[in-house]
Amino acid sequence: MNTDVLVVGAGPTGLALGIDLARRGVDALVVEKADRLFPGSRGKGLQPRTMEVFDDLGVLDAILAVGGTYPVGMVWQDGERVGEHRMFDPAEATEDSPYNAPWMVPQWRTQEVLFARLEELGGRVSFGREVVGFEQDADGVTVRFAAGADVRARYVVAADGGRSVVRRTLGIGMTGGGGAPARANSRVGEVDPNPLLVADVRITGLDRDNWHVFPPRESVGYLAICPLAGTEDFQLVAQFPEGTQVDLSLDAVRAVVAARSHLAAESVTEVRWASDFRPRAALADGFRSGRIFLAGDAAHVHSPAGGQGLNTSVQDAYNLGWKLGAVLRGGAPAALLDTYEEERRPIAAHMLGISTGVHRGEVRRGEATRQLGLGYRDSSLTEETRTAPSGLRAGDRAPDGKLGDVRLFDAFRGPHWTLVAVGVEAPELPESVRVVTGEEQPSYGKGLFLVRPDGYVGWAGEDASTLVSYVGRRVTR
Repeated sequence: MNTDVLVVGAGPTGLALGIDLARRGVDALVVEKADRLFPGSRGKGLQPRTMEVFDDLGVLDAILAVGGTYPVGMVWQDGERVGEHRMFDPAEATEDSPYNAPWMVPQWRTQEVLFARLEELGGRVSFGREVVGFEQDADGVTVRFAAGADVRARYVVAADGGRSVVRRTLGIGMTGGGGAPARANSRVGEVDPNPLLVADVRITGLDRDNWHVFPPRESVGYLAICPLAGTEDFQLVAQFPEGTQVDLSLDAVRAVVAARSHLAAESVTEVRWASDFRPRAALADGFRSGRIFLAGDAAHVHSPAGGQGLNTSVQDAYNLGWKLGAVLRGGAPAALLDTYEEERRPIAAHMLGISTGVHRGEVRRGEATRQLGLGYRDSSLTEETRTAPSGLRAGDRAPDGKLGDVRLFDAFRGPHWTLVAVGVEAPELPESVRVVTGEEQPSYGKGLFLVRPDGYVGWAGEDASTLVSYVGRRVTR
């Protein structure tokens, strides 16, 4: 069969990309090696910037309905509560940033929401499709599978995780990122040599109002048990000494809980999913090879601390989706796709540093982890035409707020570009650009701000003639 875009991997990255392509009328197929969606909680924290992305993709209400806020940490010692621990720096919601704190949704449920939205838009996921090889030429990529017919695609996006078959077949290496230590006996980008057990469990004897923390003592590592919002499950995380072969069985999980807390082994009534891993930080040496792109964990692997992996990955998809749509459906030059790696690889490298810093206790879970301050000021797509801009600049995230009677996020929602004209007359622009005008907007200031489909300011200034020139070069039908 033939398709415009083949997305390998039906995790949050692949599903988000599938949604973005579907709403742009791009023929895309998502393939997944497993026979179902991922069943575990793993990436459970959605950062404020990802909530804004989900608003645009049409899944925010569903995400809000199945999740919840993070509970306060409760530290235990010898069966007694000895103090609270605030996991996140507080932040107030504001008009320009309506989502102020992480929202907890187990990864399996986030994927269910994204999958439902993809199907609603007519998108497709084909399960049980393991990629075993591919060949690319000047016109496209032919992908082979362990079972089933080949697929011919104009472009392929590898969203198949940290052990990406596509990345390894391409020969793209990964190097340590985020200040990972260079130890002679460590794996690439190792952040912590001590392996972790992560499990979704049913457990009795703990309230669901707190994130229960049992600090390390004597010869045992720490244990943390967090109620998963919107479910009856808890996520259990336990650290083990370097070199330990972590046992994922019910009896082993029960033994860990009994040894590290005041709870009896029988308090764990069920293990619904379990995994072990060693935290590491790694960045792909490139995000593209010809007609094949890397996104999500296939391009960058994070420590789970700080909740940056899933969020950075979804935003890879958000950046790439509109560019593929512009090339395949809007008549944009193929060179636009070069800006994907240009823009996303530095962001991924930066966020690897943040997640590694959180893991080591060097960075607080706060402003740096919310991802609202990230942008593309240095991108070749960015044009700031003012000589002395103050406040919002081209390349920055476009804030929410009201302009006249219009909420800006409502105006941005959809696959189009948007011109925000504040106190300046808007020029005549193609119908593909939505125009919002008003006399005053404190987050923007006076001027013209052309907002890209992914919610970043592409052009800023007051000279309408240079704006019209930019639109002619960058904005497709």
